[in-house]
Amino acid sequence: MSSALTDLFPHPIVQAPMAGGVSVPQLAAAVCEAGGLGFLAAGYKTADGVYQEIKQLRSLTSRPFGVNVFMPQPEYADPASIDVYAHQLAGEATWYEAELGDPDSGRDDGYETKLAVLRDNPVPVVSFHFGVPSREVIDSLHRVGTFVLAAATTPDEARAVERAGADGVIAQGVEAGGHQGTHRDIPELDGAGIGLLSLVAQIRETVSIPIVAAGGIMRGGQIAGVLAAGASAAQLGTAFLATHESGANALHKQALTNPLFVRTELTRAFSGRPARGLVNRFLREHGPYAPPAYPEVHHLTSPLRKAAAKAGDAQGMALWAGQGHRMARELPAGQLVEVLAGELATARAVLSGGGGVL
Repeated sequence: MSSALTDLFPHPIVQAPMAGGVSVPQLAAAVCEAGGLGFLAAGYKTADGVYQEIKQLRSLTSRPFGVNVFMPQPEYADPASIDVYAHQLAGEATWYEAELGDPDSGRDDGYETKLAVLRDNPVPVVSFHFGVPSREVIDSLHRVGTFVLAAATTPDEARAVERAGADGVIAQGVEAGGHQGTHRDIPELDGAGIGLLSLVAQIRETVSIPIVAAGGIMRGGQIAGVLAAGASAAQLGTAFLATHESGANALHKQALTNPLFVRTELTRAFSGRPARGLVNRFLREHGPYAPPAYPEVHHLTSPLRKAAAKAGDAQGMALWAGQGHRMARELPAGQLVEVLAGELATARAVLSGGGGVL
């Protein structure tokens, strides 16, 4: 298996790109400087915003980093179902004194203009979520020296990633926080995701490209586990969400270990696409009725989520988190990388018969 990816960073630790203001340049830089692979999230930003963040990150570190891009979504949402959901959310709008967003605010997240930025200002790694780019897009990134990854939640999706010419696949287990990176949004399969260790093992027998394992990983021992299962590196999101440099709202960080939030669920309540978050009032009340309509529902609820955060009400926010959220550690990001690397070394020593206790 090619080591072109892991040659870019000393520790097999990737900071997941978390859209919505979490993956700021300061976080990515701290991870890179500590020997991991930091990531920026292009999702929900303008192309110029992405360019400015790349520029800022380059002023903070000279080490390799990545940028994540959302794939455009096909139009298959039922407009009537969106109208019904908007009517249901009217009470939320009144409560937070906010207007509902326009569900028709855009479908492609500025995909082409962001690709243009990444071709004109090449970065070491680009990853894709919600599908696989065309071979032409991947080839164009290869021509400027970029290593390309794409997320997969099943072996079949991983096969599609390899066929498209990507250099590696992000195996995203059902434990992962935030949006599931399924290539097609099929409501009938909600909750039918594959656990990470099983997924990594299946994908390892399906493709020959490197695997980055993602989903619920919070400790170095877990990293050792996915490496033993066939991954080349581990991607952690929730673990870095709680760090000092993370751009997450303070309420979101506190909620990860707050006894009030005891579990996570996959929900369409906030965006119209399955995403794992802490169970709060908004998720409980609206999750069962949210239509499969992304990004329309995302645009619709955006003002409500912002108003809830401004009001200091975590019960109305999208508190994205993986299943391991209670294991979050409030550390500087660089220190977290060092701690994880130490735990990984200890776990590897135990697994290789070198003694010690995990």
